[in-house]
Amino acid sequence: MDWEQVREQLEAILNTPVQTTRWAWDAWRHEAEKHKAEPGGEGGSLIREGRLLFLAQKEGQEALLLTIQADAVSPVERRLVELTLESRKTQDKEPLSLVNEEERKAGMVRDWLRTQQELGLTQAEMPDALVTQLSLYSKKIPLLLYGDYTTSRRAHDRELKKLLESFFDADMTLIPLTDKEWLILGSEKIMSMDSGDDKEDSDGETLEDRLAAVGYGLHEMLENEWVGECHLAIHYPIMPAKSLYAAVLQLRETMMLGRTYHVGSNMHLPWELQLERLVHVVPEAEKASFLEHVLKRLDVAFDAETMTTLEQFFQLDCNVSETAKKLYIHRNTLLYRLDKFKHETGLDVRTFNNAVLVKIAMLLYKVTKRK
Repeated sequence: MDWEQVREQLEAILNTPVQTTRWAWDAWRHEAEKHKAEPGGEGGSLIREGRLLFLAQKEGQEALLLTIQADAVSPVERRLVELTLESRKTQDKEPLSLVNEEERKAGMVRDWLRTQQELGLTQAEMPDALVTQLSLYSKKIPLLLYGDYTTSRRAHDRELKKLLESFFDADMTLIPLTDKEWLILGSEKIMSMDSGDDKEDSDGETLEDRLAAVGYGLHEMLENEWVGECHLAIHYPIMPAKSLYAAVLQLRETMMLGRTYHVGSNMHLPWELQLERLVHVVPEAEKASFLEHVLKRLDVAFDAETMTTLEQFFQLDCNVSETAKKLYIHRNTLLYRLDKFKHETGLDVRTFNNAVLVKIAMLLYKVTKRK
């Protein structure tokens, strides 16, 4: 178990420094015997020289201890820490053979994916042996998760897998790709986990709607229950034996496009990034030339208010009334902004051709300005 992570979590919760130390096991047992009469003294915790000592675990002939200034925590907090540590130790006693076997299989798939990438391939079918190892015979929904956190808050695969299976109430396949990147595979049943019996509402949903619901629901849970900020991309259902490698490449591309062209968005859907995919492959010189010809006064035309207005306008299919409602402004105020933009650029976004030009220019401008 990563006790350093536990130490950091306790430190953040208790808002006081938590340190680790090691004693000889016999010395700890001797000291614990002397404190049997006090709460926790049976081996969970004890107070010595103004420090509160918690037993984390026995490691050979040593005791790993977490220490806190005794007067910095209340008796209730002391008991809660004892219970937390006991729960952690209980979880760590799971059948290691089963856990290690799952990790071994996932590692084999990760290594195979990495090998195909090093070879520069764009398509590759999984060997039958790997398909059999993880029972990847039926359709799966692939998701790519990237934890946008510091290395000191490193997440653990076992904890993440438990969280995923608890959220979906289904078996999930988790394949760690890097320290901060995971491939998640779930059955098609996860798309119907929230639909219940309301068939009337679900009948009008597209496959994209259901996949988006899965993605947004999972992302919200991960940010609240896991390690904070993260990015998530989802893919259409695939047959892993045929398409897993290609799906991983496409998921990584989807996440790259989303993070490049939509800074601030953490859920990335491939069907919403079609234009971004086309624009991204245009040579840099051509991008600059396009912007120069389409928009002469970029910084004036694309101030923060105008960018927000146009993004909402395009998101709502250039509907003036709906955009005004979304922005909480009067319809005439929106028309004034659009007319002002037309006056400054010569482009009327209420016409189809000009709207397309401005949409592309906005995508390019956001990227070139950051550079």
